Amino acid sequence: MRYIFNFPDIGEGLDEGTIIEWYVSKGQEIKSGQSIVRMETDKVVAEIPSPKSGTVIARFGNVGETIHTGTPLLEIEIEGVFGEEAVAQAKAPVVLATVEEGSTAVVGTMELAGSNAYLPASEEGFTVPKTEKKTFLKVLATPVARAMAKELNLDINKVTGTGPGGRVTKDDVQNFHLQTVPEEKPGIQAPVTPDEAVTYEPLSQIRKTIAKNMINSKLSAAHMTVFEEVEISDLIWLREKYKKVFSDKNVKLTYLPFILKATVNALKQHRQLNSQMDLENNRMIYKNYYNIGIAIDTTEGLVVPVIKDADKLTIFQIAQKIGELAEKAKERKLTLAEIRDGTFTLTNYGSIGGIFGVPVINYPQAGILGIGRILKTPVIKDDQIVAGNVLPFSLTVDHRIVDGGEATRFIINIMEYLKDPFSLMME
Repeated sequence: MRYIFNFPDIGEGLDEGTIIEWYVSKGQEIKSGQSIVRMETDKVVAEIPSPKSGTVIARFGNVGETIHTGTPLLEIEIEGVFGEEAVAQAKAPVVLATVEEGSTAVVGTMELAGSNAYLPASEEGFTVPKTEKKTFLKVLATPVARAMAKELNLDINKVTGTGPGGRVTKDDVQNFHLQTVPEEKPGIQAPVTPDEAVTYEPLSQIRKTIAKNMINSKLSAAHMTVFEEVEISDLIWLREKYKKVFSDKNVKLTYLPFILKATVNALKQHRQLNSQMDLENNRMIYKNYYNIGIAIDTTEGLVVPVIKDADKLTIFQIAQKIGELAEKAKERKLTLAEIRDGTFTLTNYGSIGGIFGVPVINYPQAGILGIGRILKTPVIKDDQIVAGNVLPFSLTVDHRIVDGGEATRFIINIMEYLKDPFSLMME
């Protein structure tokens, strides 16, 4: 029996993925649960396992190509399966082996790392005659190459690509055109490609997701931003005191763990900031758990891993978790479990250089706290002008959920903890 394995629906609204690396080749024998391809989806980089054991007959898609959910990914020859049994296997839901803890493999209905994973119970596999010829995907090509081929009235599917993963480039189109265009007649000028004034690059999956989420947030929530500053000389002293202690345990101590801890303590006193609006069911949803998203700047774009049950963690454990998630984010090794179900978000643009900003809510959350760059500036203490260290904050809330007074009380609550950071150790 020949079995077509379609790119599965891996949940979280992800409907396409880009092939990063194939792990199998034509003619290779594979086992059920074996990783066959590494895909970049909108949110994570994931390894897709095979649902069946057999021999690879064909792969669909080249490295760098985007594949949509439900389109063929792999064709497998399964020996010793015929007739009604073949039909039953093609239609039955496929149960995969347990995914080991820490794995990034994600499939099917998205039971995540550390649990059993299942493919959806649908007709995502089907039998085809061995002699049937299949064409599912268009040729991989750069946007410039496609525009040039259209201008020259060429069928780009006939052009052999020499770029990465067989991608057709503008040089490939030009060379193909020179080989196929009739000999020029006197007085007739061949088409001339104008100098390129711009550079075209395809949108990455993560950049498309960022664009979609930002627009969705701005259209769905009523954004309001409150700005504040807090003097943190005591916090600076405390961090300096324990920085080496943490470093000796291979953990980097920044100001972020203290701010996160203060935020969680304040969320417990201001539940509107840890909620979301459910208009479809005419109700509010107040979260009794505290999963804090941390916006991480990577070369591919902004990602937001989530520290789960942050209220149950110490400053040391929070610092440790931030370091682990930041490293995984930059290496594109985050799993869906590590980026979903956040209840509130922090974005630390000050680590790069910004002072104030107007952060966009990670919808459907009720708020996001922006953290600016610490400023050495004169402050008044005991009616005296002294050198101080001021940390700027920008709190954006969904004004449908949080009123201005509640937003201000919330940010003041955070500031009180940071003015007296020892209080964070006491709770």
